[in-house]
Amino acid sequence: MSYDLMAFEPSKAPKDRTAFMGWYEQQVQWSEDHNYNDCSFCSEALQRFFGELSEHFPNMNVEDEIFEAMEEAGTDNRLTDYSLGSAVIYAAFAYSVAEEAYTTMRKLALKHQVGFFNVSSNDGEIIFP
Repeated sequence: MSYDLMAFEPSKAPKDRTAFMGWYEQQVQWSEDHNYNDCSFCSEALQRFFGELSEHFPNMNVEDEIFEAMEEAGTDNRLTDYSLGSAVIYAAFAYSVAEEAYTTMRKLALKHQVGFFNVSSNDGEIIFP
């Protein structure tokens, strides 16, 4: 299990909660015709957001040397599994960093003017900039 959060391109997502949840379900089918590890397919705002977020929570799909260095330093729990779509960035964090991940991702979403969705919450907080 992981602690999951999502940033999204607000111009692509419906503002009505029911419609948003349908749109979300479509996004997580991962049916776009590209590699979901490449942020060049994301909108410009999402690319800027991801650049800063991944400084705090590096992509777990990194080279072995980086992973080993983080593991040795005891910071491998910060490695995050990202799925990068054209309109969404889905991040699966370790539970041990859930509170920091939430705070950091929410703050950066507001800074970069992208939406924020708390996937792991029962009420699923949705924030538009």
